[in-house]
Amino acid sequence: MDNSMAQSADPAWIKAENLHRGYSVGKKRIEVLHGIDLQIQRGEKVFLCGPSGAGKTTLMYILAGLEQPEQGKVWVDGQNLYALSRRQQARVRNKWMSYIFQNYYLMPELTALENVMVPAMISGKDSVDKARESLERVGLGNRIDHLPAELSGGEQQRVAIARALVNSPQVIFADEPTGNLDSRNGAQVMEMLLALSAEDGATLVVVTHDEALAVNGDRKLVIKDGVISEDAVIA
Repeated sequence: MDNSMAQSADPAWIKAENLHRGYSVGKKRIEVLHGIDLQIQRGEKVFLCGPSGAGKTTLMYILAGLEQPEQGKVWVDGQNLYALSRRQQARVRNKWMSYIFQNYYLMPELTALENVMVPAMISGKDSVDKARESLERVGLGNRIDHLPAELSGGEQQRVAIARALVNSPQVIFADEPTGNLDSRNGAQVMEMLLALSAEDGATLVVVTHDEALAVNGDRKLVIKDGVISEDAVIA
């Protein structure tokens, strides 16, 4: 099998078939996903909504190659993601995907520039120039030498967005990216994320408990009790 992922003609960038996932807590079994099927198109902006514990983060992690389903398949650009070796999966994630999390996950001892450089360094790209350009795109060109502790929450999340964009990913997964921000900063961060991903033609998958944010996307998937209860096109 070719380790690289050549783009297929299929407009569906991600497909999920019959996804099941559950967890054992002591002697109790908790079923989280119950046979989910979905397709996400290239360049589409999809919001996964639902109450806490509904399974939206678990679904995102499975789509993103971070957590293997107990049953079902995930196809990324025509390839069965979980049929690949762990090394191949890691290569796919680094080359084609990026991640933004609620808690930023910046390395505290590294500057903003150095944090953004990390994914580019892993992939062997010209990390300094790419990282500087990415920080300029999120409006932090004048903060590149600051440590995370010297930045506000909104600025830290913008560094995380710059880091996610540095390798020009085909798909960006964002798990509650505004969860630690106030409403004003959250709206600004989401507006920036949507604009930059659209500018790059990247697919965007956002997990959020705030359904008001989903009006900014192309589609809202409401997950409840482990199934998709609504697949709404946002007008």
